[in-house]
Amino acid sequence: MDLEDLAARLGVPAEDVARVHRLAGDRPSAPLPAKSEAPALLDRLAVPPDDAAEIMAGWPDPGSPLWTPELLWLLDRSIALVRADLGGSVWLPPGPELPRDRGLAWRHLYVYAYLALIGPVRTYHRDHGVPDAVSWATLADLGRNLAVDRRMRGEGWPVMQSWLTLHVRGGLYELGRLQHHRGDGVIDLHIPESGPLTPEAVDASLDQARAFFPRCFPAERYTAFACGSWLLDPQLREYLPEDSNIVRFQQRFELEPYEQPEGLDPDVEALRFVFRSLTTPLDRLPRGTVLQRAIIDHLKAGGHWHWRRGRFPL
Repeated sequence: MDLEDLAARLGVPAEDVARVHRLAGDRPSAPLPAKSEAPALLDRLAVPPDDAAEIMAGWPDPGSPLWTPELLWLLDRSIALVRADLGGSVWLPPGPELPRDRGLAWRHLYVYAYLALIGPVRTYHRDHGVPDAVSWATLADLGRNLAVDRRMRGEGWPVMQSWLTLHVRGGLYELGRLQHHRGDGVIDLHIPESGPLTPEAVDASLDQARAFFPRCFPAERYTAFACGSWLLDPQLREYLPEDSNIVRFQQRFELEPYEQPEGLDPDVEALRFVFRSLTTPLDRLPRGTVLQRAIIDHLKAGGHWHWRRGRFPL
């Protein structure tokens, strides 16, 4: 297949298609689960009913008019690209960002890739002794992210499609309140939208990780927990009470010297996380919590949030 022609039909840059072709090569893909089994699987992955209905309606059935040859090629090669890095733990875009308003196959192509990778990563989990409860809790982040994307009217998924390849490669595990991301000597912490960030919940999650990683990945050595987030910005202490969950979470970390992250806007990330909107004017955003008021007031005053990284010993 001519890659430039394929890219033109997909409406994406030719270099993005060339990247998929290069990384996937002739590596094996993985089949989707049987369509008859998909509703139960989507439910187990916490996919909301509206999204589940769309996914089922757009299913890549043989001969489906929704699925053009270029879309089928991209689905197959994206699955192969991610599967080839099973066990990897770096961010990995599975393919180009698609014009999702063209239909269900375009909108959910990377969801179908995720579903096809459930089987391989579940085998990987079993091979490493990952408990079933941890495996499914981790993979159910799909539903959480689809709900965020729907709430954000499609503004969330371009970020999330790379994020979710961590889950289906065995690079990240949800252990209680926090998600734990395997790294180079450190376990990176991520904070899903799943309830209050209380010290007790954080302690319990950290304790789970201290037992989980030596048991499931005994060849890997970790010396610290780390986190990179605007939530670690010390400027938040100017707005939040000292006993707030966020401030107490910050106090665990020794911050690294500040560097402006390349390709990431902390103001945008704060709006994405707190309000799940990137287009609502500041004057129309809700002010129901101390954190919401802090984000708005700081930005309206001409300030900017900072992405800070810190760590503390394991």
